[in-house]
Amino acid sequence: MGQNDQTITVVRPGGTYSGAQGFTYGAGVSAATAGARQICMNVLPMPDGACAKAHLHQGIETIAYLLEGICDVWFGEGMEHVVRVEAGEQAFVPADVPHAPWNRSGAPCKWLVVHAAPDDQEGIVLLPDLDRLLKAREQ
Repeated sequence: MGQNDQTITVVRPGGTYSGAQGFTYGAGVSAATAGARQICMNVLPMPDGACAKAHLHQGIETIAYLLEGICDVWFGEGMEHVVRVEAGEQAFVPADVPHAPWNRSGAPCKWLVVHAAPDDQEGIVLLPDLDRLLKAREQ
């Protein structure tokens, strides 16, 4: 057993970090904060108008619970699909699915995001060509 196998670690609010997706996250449980080896959870506040950089999580599943607000999540090889998520709903993103949450609701929203990896930046592949497709949908 490793050092953290016999203790419970509490991660207090206040810590933040910048992710490759273009946001500042509220740091939660991860390898860095608690010694997690297979899972992590962070808070993602999104102001109105904010859009994540298009990306996928290589080999990593994601569950996102919308704590507050409404947010659209665009996804697919050409960002051709969109689902609307409202507060209290959960979205499952399978591994390797290109996606980008985009808050065009007129108000902030806040996500609780869980990844099947010890760090949410693990396995991220940015997809700048898909960012251009999203930008075209801005009208």
